[in-house]
Amino acid sequence: MLEVENLNQYYGGSHILRDVKLTVPEGKLTVLLGRNGVGKTTLLRCLMGVVQTKSGSIAWRGAPITKLPTYSRVEKGLAYVPQGRDIFPRLTVEENLLVGAASKQAPKKIPERIYELFPVLKDMRGRRGGDLSGGQQQQLAIGRALMSDPQLLILDEPTEGIQPSIIQDIGRTLRQLVEEMGMTVLLVEQYYDFAKDIADRYWVMSRGEIVAGGEGANMDADGVRALIAV
Repeated sequence: MLEVENLNQYYGGSHILRDVKLTVPEGKLTVLLGRNGVGKTTLLRCLMGVVQTKSGSIAWRGAPITKLPTYSRVEKGLAYVPQGRDIFPRLTVEENLLVGAASKQAPKKIPERIYELFPVLKDMRGRRGGDLSGGQQQQLAIGRALMSDPQLLILDEPTEGIQPSIIQDIGRTLRQLVEEMGMTVLLVEQYYDFAKDIADRYWVMSRGEIVAGGEGANMDADGVRALIAV
């Protein structure tokens, strides 16, 4: 579904991404792991067009999207949940969700499937986003991304700063999106056990390069934990 070839990016004189090459298979949950500062977030921002690439290519269903603006990538079926969530604190939960449908003909109400995935959002739909807990804001950010009816959902460390019970809920929801709704998911994660439990495929990044990849079921045997240990 998504194919990255020899992607390079620089910040000032620092070479952040170094000939990154990876694929994201359709209908699977792919996890990208790595220590802090290895370039994972920069890669996701390049995939969405938030940051322009220096060289290399990004292909979506075989067609190049490397030069497309972010809104065009969203229209093609990509959705992004950034690190830190970036919800609108003064808008209500319902208003935050409707913002996620900006690339579509704006609906007058939230599809029931969003509230089925995240019941807490229905209970708090009139509350301001900034008044929610961290875990609730993360669910809101995912729900907002789903409002664009994406084919590929890209998430940047959704478990960061979240209590364990909500982490489990997020894991179950991501698997449900893949298994029941046929969605494709690309997840950046540092929490190894969470990643291992839900991954169909994995990639490991170190110093801006992809250093390992394989089946999620083989992560222990492949020694992935040691590759991302501090």
